[in-house]
Parts: sequence; structure tokens; C-alpha cells
Amino acid sequence: MPTLVRLLTVLALVAGLVVAAMAALIHFVEPRQGTIVQSVPLEGLGRQPIRQRPIGPVPD
Repeated sequence: MPTLVRLLTVLALVAGLVVAAMAALIHFVEPRQGTIVQSVPLEGLGRQPIRQRPIGPVPD
């Protein structure tokens, strides 16, 4: 039984540290807002036409 109590105590401490780290991140880190633009090269995409899938049941 003492081993189980020690295990649960260690797990509770680790969980407490994780929660404290998340709370610190929420409190101290300010997110930056902005527009991200990144161009994608079309050569490597294999330009194939997009086939439209039918909406609803497929006829037999």
C-alpha cells in the first residue's frame, strides 16, 4: 500500500506541475496576430483536375 500512495503522490505532483506550466503560459505569453502568406510551388503538386463527387446516393 505505501508504494501505491507514493505512486499516486508522484503522479499528482507531475499533474500539478503540468497544470502550473499551462497556467504560466496562459498568463505570461501574449499571442501575436497577423497575416501569414506563403506561396506554394505548383510544379510538385501534379496538376490534376479535381473530380466532383456526386451528392447523395450513387445510382446503381
